[in-house]
Amino acid sequence: MIHQQGTLTIGSTVNSPSTPIIIPSSPLQTSFIPKTSQLSIFKKKKPFNFASKKLVSCKASDRNQNNADSSSLNRFDRRDILLGLGGLYGATNLVSDPFASAAPIAAPDLSLCENSTVTSSSSGTSISVPCCPPKATNIIDFKPPRFSNIRLRPAAHLVDANYLEKFTKAMELMKALPDDDPRSFKQQANVHCAYCNGAYDHVLSLFLRRILGKLIGDPNFVMPFWNWDSPPGMVIPDIYVNPTSPLYDEKHNVDHQPPKMLDLDYAGTEELLSKRDQIKSNLSVMYRQMVTYKTPSLFHGAAYRAGDNPSPGMGSVENNPHTAVHRWVGDKREPFSEDMGNFYSAGRDPLFYAHHCNVDRLWNIWKSLLGKKRTDFTDTDWLDSSFLFYDDNANLVRVKVRDCLNSRTLGYDYQKLNIPWLKNKPTPRRPGRGSGSGSAMAAETNTKTVIRNAFPIVLDKLVRIEVPRTKKSRTKVEKENEEEVLVLQNIRVDRDVAVKFDVYINDEDDETPTEPEDSEFAGSFTNIPHNHHNPAVKLDTNLTLPLSDLLEDLDIERDDNIVVTLVPKEGKGLVSIGNIKIDFVRD
Repeated sequence: MIHQQGTLTIGSTVNSPSTPIIIPSSPLQTSFIPKTSQLSIFKKKKPFNFASKKLVSCKASDRNQNNADSSSLNRFDRRDILLGLGGLYGATNLVSDPFASAAPIAAPDLSLCENSTVTSSSSGTSISVPCCPPKATNIIDFKPPRFSNIRLRPAAHLVDANYLEKFTKAMELMKALPDDDPRSFKQQANVHCAYCNGAYDHVLSLFLRRILGKLIGDPNFVMPFWNWDSPPGMVIPDIYVNPTSPLYDEKHNVDHQPPKMLDLDYAGTEELLSKRDQIKSNLSVMYRQMVTYKTPSLFHGAAYRAGDNPSPGMGSVENNPHTAVHRWVGDKREPFSEDMGNFYSAGRDPLFYAHHCNVDRLWNIWKSLLGKKRTDFTDTDWLDSSFLFYDDNANLVRVKVRDCLNSRTLGYDYQKLNIPWLKNKPTPRRPGRGSGSGSAMAAETNTKTVIRNAFPIVLDKLVRIEVPRTKKSRTKVEKENEEEVLVLQNIRVDRDVAVKFDVYINDEDDETPTEPEDSEFAGSFTNIPHNHHNPAVKLDTNLTLPLSDLLEDLDIERDDNIVVTLVPKEGKGLVSIGNIKIDFVRD
């Protein structure tokens, strides 16, 4: 069982209204990063082909690509399991027939690996990308490393001169290794292309760290993380912007160099916000994505079982801020927004690993927040799903999800820093509007602008839809047991186009834009262009947004209906929505 985000025990949130979602016992697959960045490079009967930004797909051809230019599946970092939660979602596409009987996802057969194809529909161009790992006949099972002390990964913007000297030297030596060495930076970078979705960052960065440490003779060396969820870290760290350093990648958005503040709600265009307002927006994004998503399926992503729709729905961190950071860093001058802006090339940027280390860190933080359901999945089909990486001794290692759930078991943790977004809960634009009468918002909104039961909807302009609620005035215990959610079903869009739309609840009927710091802002849907083995097949997915806290904040828990506002931010007119309903999640 794998999650869209990378967790396997997840319950679908598209059941009939008011039906609690109980996690079934059969195997799951998931997609945390998947939906926007999945692809298949291994032959199988009916491959699910997903690529990433601008489009990455994998072709099954008879040409084998296991040569000096091939890539190695070498990194081991929990974060990939996380986005491996989405990560694992994409990874499920790397192995056996997805329509076969349910079972743990098996490690791929490297002999069947093929070139991937990256395509841009806007320019009509495509390239063939070799990113398969070297062949190996002997596979060993991963064993947790032995260590005497827990090593702390430092924030990249806070490292000292001694650490930077070691990190720079290690990266220099790694980049100097022959391309056919499975420990080389090229091979490490191709891991993300091969699995095509960041589903194993913990795994990924663990082996990368071990390789770097061995090259400089320091077994205690650790990778840094990009602390983009806190104001001091909301710019690209200085250690990655020195053109003479091996940590530098020239393929960055030239308009986003320091001191430009990162936009965690990035939609492909520049927001003219002051530094203060940008920080407020970013912290609000973090609060919503980390605090209000209280169950594994909401945080990691919807359940993905063999034979299911391959894109059931992303988890919170995959959707934003993970995807926003990739897009914000990528170079718009490049044909496919390389490097960070496209999943096939993201691993070529050393900043990628610091980015994913922070996602890994956020996984730890999410599990530490208040709430009895902030746990990992326990389904054995998820826990026993496996992947292949080359380690610091160039051995091919089989890693299971269960090996990566606890970073301290792997010998590392993260530098303890202030978490400012915990205190940045969004606030209503106009508090206390709910009357409990059951029609508070409907009475205030121009009824001519509200749609009722008119699906599918093509999102070519702002749209308002009235959605009925089936349970009102729930008790605290009821809300703890079941999360009320808004489900946007059958979101259909061409896979090769960039799309983002925002979702508001009972928003003001005025010209003032609603922002992430407003309680009415429920969340966003984002699509990064990616390929499919059949270009005519649209992405067909769902978006599930938690409502319990939002309804309480807006004082509308007793209302019979809510008004959902959809605002296209990018790709206007390119996406349709099949249905919108209220549901309840219990997992």
